[in-house]
Amino acid sequence: MADYLLFATERYALPILQPLADALQARGHTVGALLVDNARDGLIEGARMMSLREAVAFRPHAVFSAANWVPTFIRGAKVQLFHGFNVEKREDARGHFRVRGLFDLYCTQGPATTAPFKALAARHRHFKVVETGWSKLDPLFRDDDGQAAALRAPAAGREVVLFASTFTPRLSAAPQLYDAIRAQVERGDRYWLLTLHPKCPPELFDRYRALAGPNAAFVETEQLVAAQRAADVLLADTTSVVSEFVVQRKPVVTFRNRAPKAHMLDFNDAAQLPAMLERAFAPSATIREALRSYADQIHPWRDGYSAYRVLAATEAFLSGRLGQVGRKPWMAKFRALQIRRELGYWRP
Repeated sequence: MADYLLFATERYALPILQPLADALQARGHTVGALLVDNARDGLIEGARMMSLREAVAFRPHAVFSAANWVPTFIRGAKVQLFHGFNVEKREDARGHFRVRGLFDLYCTQGPATTAPFKALAARHRHFKVVETGWSKLDPLFRDDDGQAAALRAPAAGREVVLFASTFTPRLSAAPQLYDAIRAQVERGDRYWLLTLHPKCPPELFDRYRALAGPNAAFVETEQLVAAQRAADVLLADTTSVVSEFVVQRKPVVTFRNRAPKAHMLDFNDAAQLPAMLERAFAPSATIREALRSYADQIHPWRDGYSAYRVLAATEAFLSGRLGQVGRKPWMAKFRALQIRRELGYWRP
């Protein structure tokens, strides 16, 4: 049995790491968790919460990161799990496909990300790539704890809409659609699950939480996957929740999406919301086929066992079955010093 460490900087990383913690424990491994910054007050069930110095002393075989970076001075292979899908908020070189020189193994979500990262691995030669699926979505296909059923129960047979929004001001639908969503909630013919990105302004949280009642519930970040399983249709913007939801091949309505695609019902005017929802609840054959095609490209794994594939890929890397990796680039050493400064850790 081996020791493994989970690393997160944001609350939204916790649902990514929890299925992996469960898989590690099921295999008899010891699991530690280092949660910093906005994730500091979070919890991963079954993992031992550690301080930075405890994590260093833990000397894990591997560190699983659901962030863009990882403390390079902690022992073990550094495994990138990703904190979201590629939703094209930024250029590739600055966004999803940016290589920072910190990771040894990238566990990709599906063909749409595997091929670009394998091309990058062939060019840079200092990391490996294995397509495993995304651990966060395991509960999407295995509602073992009944959270999704509990979230859906108050709908009492009504159709269920999930609303989710990014925090990026220029892309967020939350301010623009509030009045239209409130009107829909007040109608009561459908049941709403409402959630916001943790970085959204507090005043937005207050407004949306106030909509909770017989026709709506506010869902916290840790319940987001269960809410996606519970909902029939998603209303969103350019948030990566769109891609997560589409994996189920369920319809999505998007407001001013930065890069609208064939599987999205995208619109620009809040007054169009009722009509767009009607279309989503009766999707055309063209939309259904676009949903299936896109889902298979970004995340074909529908068995709920991606966390176990992540573990298998990591064990293959550690054993050398994936081959050797080259030396990290000079920029990685500079970034490692920045990370030490940010975390306040200067011991060797």
